[in-house]
Amino acid sequence: MLAPGFWDDQRVARRLAREAEGLREELALWKELTTAARDLGELFELAESEGDQALQDEVSTKAALLERDFEKARTSLLFSGEYADADAIVTLQAGAGGTEACDWTAILLRAYMRWAERHSFTTEIVDFTDGEGAGYRSVVLEIRGRNAFGWLRAERGVHRLVRISPFDGQKRRQTTFAMFEVIPEVEDDAEVTLNWDEIRVDTYRSSGAGGQHVNKTESAVRLTHLPTNSVVSSQNQRSQMQNRETAERMLRGKLIELKIRAREDELARVRGETISAGWGNQIRSYVLHPYQMVKDHRTGHQTSDTVGVLDGDFDPFILAELERLSTGAPLADSAVDEE
Repeated sequence: MLAPGFWDDQRVARRLAREAEGLREELALWKELTTAARDLGELFELAESEGDQALQDEVSTKAALLERDFEKARTSLLFSGEYADADAIVTLQAGAGGTEACDWTAILLRAYMRWAERHSFTTEIVDFTDGEGAGYRSVVLEIRGRNAFGWLRAERGVHRLVRISPFDGQKRRQTTFAMFEVIPEVEDDAEVTLNWDEIRVDTYRSSGAGGQHVNKTESAVRLTHLPTNSVVSSQNQRSQMQNRETAERMLRGKLIELKIRAREDELARVRGETISAGWGNQIRSYVLHPYQMVKDHRTGHQTSDTVGVLDGDFDPFILAELERLSTGAPLADSAVDEE
């Protein structure tokens, strides 16, 4: 029989091993870039002194490759915030719009799972509520990988879709919304102590995968933190104990996120920013009709490759927002033009 806390110990060990490996890789990369830059400088001086055009062309080619590698390494510096290296727990919630909004939530779920796959991250749906005829009313996705939270914190907010609805027999253009929320998955943290006198525990029958016991036993767990009215739930693990452990990690992450958001809101107030992740303040629009365009209203970054974005190509948008946050640049466009 496994000792209490065995799974938590295993998760902590895996995370520490992943962090150590990541740090070793980063250190080796910067050492390699430093050596390459020094060697290239010496080669440039030689080419200039001898007037060797072929050598000068070689230097130009190597300089372009070095610049590419440098920009890639520089990206890692954007993940210096608190809990940036943690795994992420993403919640997607449909806005108003019935079936259309639930389908949009499912489209975003697939897109972020494809994004995670591009980064060799692992994903697992831990909780969901089916939509009205299609998709999801809400879905919780666990994304595991170094800097997962650091990447995805840039995606928080409302995502807006404009398209010809496949659910409208008259083929009219519809606008719908989905909320993206993300919290860090933290095994333990001195800043957050769960007081079980302030937490209500509910169990219920799971509707997800997990074996023949599903729908027969109350294996799903819902935790409600009464002081903050924060609610988390897990239903896709095989046992109530595993679902409770998952829910505890989610609740701890949610309380940590509340602290992070409070600090960020204060910083935004100092900067004079008024945008928030409310239903009237979308961060990005995905327009599929009458033209093809994805536009981020915080950075101004946009592309007409809607197919690529909805297949998980979020990196240009994420990096643009992380750059804005790291430099303290103002929001590009807090208002959205109506089509």
